[in-house]
Amino acid sequence: MIVETCDLPAHELVRRLKQGEITAVGILESTVARIDAVEGRAPTTAPYQAEAMDQEKIHAYITLTLDRAHEQAQAVDRALEAGEDPGVLAGVPISIKDIFCLRGTPSTAGSRILENFISPYTATPASRLEAAGAVTLGKVNLDEFTYGSSNESSAFLPPPGNPWDPKRVPGGSSGASAAAVAAGESTISLGTDTAGSIRQPASFCGVVGLKPTYGRVSRYGLIAFASSLDCPGPVTRDVTDAALALQVIAGQDPYDATTAAIPVDDYLSGLEKGVAGMRIGLSPDYFRLRYPDPETGELQEQPVAPEIAAAVRQAAAILAEAGAEIVEDVAMPNTQYGIPAYFVISRVEAASNLHRYDGVKYGLRYEGAVEDMIELYQKSRGQGFGPQPKLRILMGMYVSAEQYEKDYYQKALRVRTLIRRDFETAFDPQGDHRLDCLLTPTTPTTAFEIGRVYGDTVLMQYADLLTVPANHAGIPGISIPAGLDSLNLPIGIQLLGPDFSEAKLLRVARAYEMATDAEAWRKGKPKVLEAT
Repeated sequence: MIVETCDLPAHELVRRLKQGEITAVGILESTVARIDAVEGRAPTTAPYQAEAMDQEKIHAYITLTLDRAHEQAQAVDRALEAGEDPGVLAGVPISIKDIFCLRGTPSTAGSRILENFISPYTATPASRLEAAGAVTLGKVNLDEFTYGSSNESSAFLPPPGNPWDPKRVPGGSSGASAAAVAAGESTISLGTDTAGSIRQPASFCGVVGLKPTYGRVSRYGLIAFASSLDCPGPVTRDVTDAALALQVIAGQDPYDATTAAIPVDDYLSGLEKGVAGMRIGLSPDYFRLRYPDPETGELQEQPVAPEIAAAVRQAAAILAEAGAEIVEDVAMPNTQYGIPAYFVISRVEAASNLHRYDGVKYGLRYEGAVEDMIELYQKSRGQGFGPQPKLRILMGMYVSAEQYEKDYYQKALRVRTLIRRDFETAFDPQGDHRLDCLLTPTTPTTAFEIGRVYGDTVLMQYADLLTVPANHAGIPGISIPAGLDSLNLPIGIQLLGPDFSEAKLLRVARAYEMATDAEAWRKGKPKVLEAT
């Protein structure tokens, strides 16, 4: 099977580039050709009418920055010709989730209210990737202000499709990031994870998604959703690329006071040391789902999809064979409360962060006549915000109101503490379990069909049931591919670890990746690439 240049992982591209086998311009041309082949019509905010071809293409990019990319690729080639080192990501094509500011480009957050906003500066994670030699192809789509789990709430339509079946969602809110990487439209994508928004789409699209420890990667230049939960991180083709990308973007930033002063590990040096002696836990609380019945509101319980549960069990057996000790029955009792607590905390913070969009300083401004500033705010926000921002503002204001704050917001903060305590107990070196990491499913199901869940905010949120606890706790997590289901859709498994244990998680993920390298499912090809 011939492998196109655009389908190679970043570390292989850099190796070939520095050995003179390929050029940065050649890498770029291969990736642009793939974009032309699979992308389809560009998403816009114009009134959307579905066309037959829409569910055969990806629609990942809101904005392509190909002039910028050509200049960057040419600079890499010139540096190599001069005997200079152009960086550890030299020539690697990247995409940026359009929640990050990128100087001189539209930075829309997937919303009409920022449709015409041109950023005057670049987010720290994006600038670090470019400084390492990466070539920025453009900004990819997302749920509006990252509010969603399917990429259907963007103001820019058509919505992105899943490369494995474009009639299905790629996940969200970093769904277009995962779709672009899976389809060969970029090699690495910079995403964000607030409730699982990197890991869930990575699982749906069959790629690797890494959520770092809160504070490990700067949020400067990230358009905020829920500031205490948002985490920038990479979506990549394999585990080595995830380690490479994290090595570049991690570290303290003087522009972000929440970044940790803890030194950054060398994520690549110990990547292939194996898992011998590690203790890896399995929790029954991650194999059963509790969620409210849409009709009655009563809590229901059901197991995760059998094929997903089997994939996790098989992964545990593979890691045990590699020398890890599998610890069963790790109790994580507060996992079930992750989504209700997230509903409250995230919406209070979202409402606060959305106050800056008022039609005065930047972004969309209502052009008609108004009587006063209040009406200007109302008209500008009414036109600029879609249903999800409006819902979250209303709910955030409600639950943070003086008469309800103790019953909702303060209680949710206490639940977040309990979720954090579950992890501390599991990872405690002197505790009963003494885990190095926890192995879980990433998602309750594989990718669902476009339109199937959209509109049901509660049910949509429960797609993040297994990922959101890590955001509450602030700990790192990674989703890696672990097979295909009976519909040929990717299955993802998740590894969770204590604070700043990214090196260990990457090591476990790489051990699994190497042990399954010859598996037949790894030779599977997304449907959208079958004709390429």
